[in-house]
Amino acid sequence: MWQNDDYPEKPELVKTNTPNNWGLTFLSIVAFVGFFLLFFSNRLDYVIALVLALLVHELGHFLMMKRYRYENVRLMFIPLLGAVVSGSKDRYSQKESIWVVLFGPLPGILLGTLGLFLGPYLHNNFLMALSIILLTLNAINLLPLDPLDGGQLVKILVMKQHDWYLMIFALVSSLLLIVLGLYLNDWLISGFGFLLGFRVRSMQKTYELRKELTEQGVDLKVSYNDLSNRDFFTISRYLIQQRPGLQRLVENEPAMSDQMVANLVKDVLIAPITTDMSIAARFLTVLLWLVLLALPFIALILSNNAWYFG
Repeated sequence: MWQNDDYPEKPELVKTNTPNNWGLTFLSIVAFVGFFLLFFSNRLDYVIALVLALLVHELGHFLMMKRYRYENVRLMFIPLLGAVVSGSKDRYSQKESIWVVLFGPLPGILLGTLGLFLGPYLHNNFLMALSIILLTLNAINLLPLDPLDGGQLVKILVMKQHDWYLMIFALVSSLLLIVLGLYLNDWLISGFGFLLGFRVRSMQKTYELRKELTEQGVDLKVSYNDLSNRDFFTISRYLIQQRPGLQRLVENEPAMSDQMVANLVKDVLIAPITTDMSIAARFLTVLLWLVLLALPFIALILSNNAWYFG
């Protein structure tokens, strides 16, 4: 039996801090608009308003990730689905993660509320449409369903690092989205639910792998830099056994495969998260979440009353 110090040194993980390619982001917006116009060819104004609403939402996430020094932060639009900002850190903070999530819906709801009251006075129908989309999109995003922002809040506040609960949470979210789409006769919502269902299968494989590795005494709740050589060897051995193509690459091109294996091992690890929020801070976060969920409905009711009495 090898002692921990007897294992070969794990390969150094080479990080490529690639800046966001705004040209690629622009092309993804063009593709997004093009796909939507196939279905709403006479509603260019609606599609533009939707793109602006998504931009406001995702730029909120983007700016907070930059603020907290996330690496490889990128913004992309996905035709017929929406937009996404991606980025990563070696170690996460609960408090920072909360602000990254909240700053997606927060600006959109505040701007949507303001626009809802200004639109009638400015006689601007586009502003009214944009405001309603901002409020609707961000209110839906705050629902406690994975992978919406509301679902991310649940994971950060309650069960961020428990694979089994996350898998069940994703499965329930998938089923609810499918049922909601069928009820509303909206194939986009149902389709998104089915896509999430495929993600649940991937999560199940990761859960089974992590469970087996944990039983082998591997500490998965560490950054790659803090991972022991013994644990790296154990994880890489399991991954190579599961992937015949990777096994051939390791045998024939060991130098070329080092970085690929290192990145696969990093993906198996559970990024450490610092629990730096008090119970009072969590309570205030939930309160803010509920206020943001209620504000669009309050704004719509008050604005309708203002129009009526005006």
